[in-house]
Amino acid sequence: MKINGKYRPFDAVPMTTRDWPSKTITKAPIWCSVDLRDGNQALVNPMTVEQKLEFFDILVKIGFKEIEVGFPSASETEFTFMRRLIEENHVPDDVTLQVLCQAREHLIKRTFESLKGCKKAIFHLYNSTSPAQRKYTFNKSKEEIKQIAIDGIRCVKSCLSMSEGTDIRLEYSPESFSTTEIDYALEVCEAVVKEWGNAASDDKHKVILNLPTTVECALPNQFADQIEYFCKHISNRDKLIISLHNHNDRGESVAQCELGLLAGADRVEGCLFGNGERTGNLDIVNVGMNMYTQGVDPELDFTDMPMLIESYTRLTGMDIHPRTPYSGELVFTAFSGSHQDAIRKGMAARVNMDENAYWDVPYLTFDPHDIGRQYEGIIRINSQSGKGGAAYVLEHDFGICAPKSMHPAIGKVVQKAADELQRELQPKEVYDLFEKTWLSSKEPLNVIEISERHLEGERGMEDNEQVAGMATVQWEGKQYAIAAQGNGPLDAFVTALKQIPAPKFNITSFHEHSIGEGSDTKAIAYVQITKENGDQVWGVGKSSNVGRAGIAAVVSAINFKG
Repeated sequence: MKINGKYRPFDAVPMTTRDWPSKTITKAPIWCSVDLRDGNQALVNPMTVEQKLEFFDILVKIGFKEIEVGFPSASETEFTFMRRLIEENHVPDDVTLQVLCQAREHLIKRTFESLKGCKKAIFHLYNSTSPAQRKYTFNKSKEEIKQIAIDGIRCVKSCLSMSEGTDIRLEYSPESFSTTEIDYALEVCEAVVKEWGNAASDDKHKVILNLPTTVECALPNQFADQIEYFCKHISNRDKLIISLHNHNDRGESVAQCELGLLAGADRVEGCLFGNGERTGNLDIVNVGMNMYTQGVDPELDFTDMPMLIESYTRLTGMDIHPRTPYSGELVFTAFSGSHQDAIRKGMAARVNMDENAYWDVPYLTFDPHDIGRQYEGIIRINSQSGKGGAAYVLEHDFGICAPKSMHPAIGKVVQKAADELQRELQPKEVYDLFEKTWLSSKEPLNVIEISERHLEGERGMEDNEQVAGMATVQWEGKQYAIAAQGNGPLDAFVTALKQIPAPKFNITSFHEHSIGEGSDTKAIAYVQITKENGDQVWGVGKSSNVGRAGIAAVVSAINFKG
């Protein structure tokens, strides 16, 4: 694209030294969900009051202690929702409701009316401060914009008597902080805190200064500089809570939030799965799970991610992209053959480890079980899949533990089918291919009838017990009666096959295991034969009779069409 002069680099914050690069996140911030405000206003069809009540209960269940429930002065629906939350006792004692309001007198008074009977509330006041907003939206000077904020605080203070019995805390946002001159943002916030005065007299009532990335416009490191500069230059920092409210216009909201925490922020506002205006708000699930996978307790409970996803999509009408970190349908899925093989080996190794052993399975950043996901979906089969993927699906979905040396043959059959169909294969389709190729083949060799008789040797002799095997088989449409002796049913059958014009072969590999449980338990056998011309092929047989499973596997190998 040709640079045309419409854009310019973000103005750097005047810092020569910074502390955030050497820090790490060691504890969860104060979380505040804005799903019911930012998230809801971004929906094509906003939630009904009943839907919002259900969503609120879910947020409480996850563990949010601060929830911005809306803009009560904006509409009767918003006001009604606030009243029902309070009157129907949806709000636990340890949860604080947050209400949003512009710095305008009639809206402030209406918001206070909505708070009647609320035990604890955060009154979130805001006005926009950026050069573009000052110029285009308000046509006001810096002093006039600052005065709007001061007058708003005065109005809130004058209305506190309306909230008798409600513990009120203040949150102030210089909206569009991300594009506001940093020193001017400080100036406005200093004026707000000064005007609020003794109302923030103890640690439980610290003023929250929320610094919104209303429009994401900088690199994450530049945003971190903004936050660190603000934290170092605001007066009485220890008596304030610095809050982040990131949007995702550049696709970097998670990184900006994390670096903002390193830079000194205490609190984070965001939405589940990144819902919000334009490209969305910060995805709190993403940030919280990032902490979890680094061994930091996020203090939010995502252990039932499927429930959370189902509720979110049903209540909001929004979909979650299949590649969304932690929550997307495909985030635990591997199509690449080498990835599938590595995952299969890593998962197999964990079977013998302690449940909480250090997680180091290749290609999986954490255990899907931790968020209620299952392993069935980890490996999915398409034309890019290799031998390990198909074998993994057969083993974990159907209990078919084929020997490793057979995996290439299985992978070749499955990959050929995926190539022809030009799509992903479902696990049942993988099994059906396996069954058709190895378990149900009856041409050119088919066993019509088979029996055996055990021949006991003379008592006390060390000779191996012999088996006399008799069978009626069909080869290329012609029926034969065959019989032979061997040291077992399989050996006798293989010897008897030499009596028909089938290719001569030797068994070069044999594996067997049980499949199923209780009365449904069967034996499954895997046989590799080497033909006279040197070709090696695999066969598979399954039977409730151990000996017959091996015989069926030999028939399968002879019938295999590569």
